[in-house]
Amino acid sequence: MKRWEMAIPAAAFLLAAIVLLLVSGRTSRPLWARDAAARAAHPAAAKNANSPDSDIVLRFAKDPQPMPPFLVTDVKGEVISSAAWRGKVVIVNFWATWCPPCREEIPELVDLQARYKDQLQIVAVSVDEDLPASAIKRFAEKFEMNFPVVLASPALVREYEGASALPTNFVINREGRVVQKHVGVFPEQLYDLEVRSLAGLPVDARVEEFIDVGQIFLSKVSNATELPDVDMSKLTPELKRVALHRLNSEGCSCGCKLTLAQCRMIDSACQVSKGMAAKVVKEVSNGKFNLQEERDQAAPLPTPPDAAPN
Repeated sequence: MKRWEMAIPAAAFLLAAIVLLLVSGRTSRPLWARDAAARAAHPAAAKNANSPDSDIVLRFAKDPQPMPPFLVTDVKGEVISSAAWRGKVVIVNFWATWCPPCREEIPELVDLQARYKDQLQIVAVSVDEDLPASAIKRFAEKFEMNFPVVLASPALVREYEGASALPTNFVINREGRVVQKHVGVFPEQLYDLEVRSLAGLPVDARVEEFIDVGQIFLSKVSNATELPDVDMSKLTPELKRVALHRLNSEGCSCGCKLTLAQCRMIDSACQVSKGMAAKVVKEVSNGKFNLQEERDQAAPLPTPPDAAPN
């Protein structure tokens, strides 16, 4: 199931962006922070490439999915093709002019592009619905955006599923595969470390791999054996399979147009999906379902991933 069937209304994006700014912002849980409870930004000096003994951890997807290709015209009228980016680290940034966290992030992206002009290509995808390309171009010039800015199309947004709020950044390795996704504003040091690591430059960090079960692409959520704040520990393996089938087939009523499993994966703070998921687990635990029918429909449990969801 895709995240957006069409471009999401600006009002919904604005609300999501403001919430992300308030609850995550600069104090959000950076995936590169120290292993234990320390989650604050921690600038790192460049040492050996991907230092195995470092206590700073970068997490990249194992067997990552190829990036959806680009062949679009930017706001300057120039043709932009993702084929030209092969061999570079790429950050695909979904943003909007009306999004406060996006505006906060722009100078950092400009700085990254300037610092790693030979190793990095940033492309900004504007989801502004009511502004013409000329207005976006003026905005980009005002903020001195030194990377291509393109307008989102419904097809492009569908391909980059999982951009649930703004800003969302997809991080792509030099082989053109999506290895990470960040929703919300994260410290610039995180992107600096990721770019250096993926570009093969010295960095004081070690890399861990995780299996994408929806952290990057929502279509992978059906492979998850655990979901944020959904307690299935008391279910037998068979009942857990039934519960996961229902969570991946029943829709959330919060307005997200996602399944319960997808909503839990991308928005663990959603109280609607949390309550509905708990109700599903309770009903399955109490036997309030047709076991034979569920057996016929439910897929076998996926092999547990070697890394928990982000």
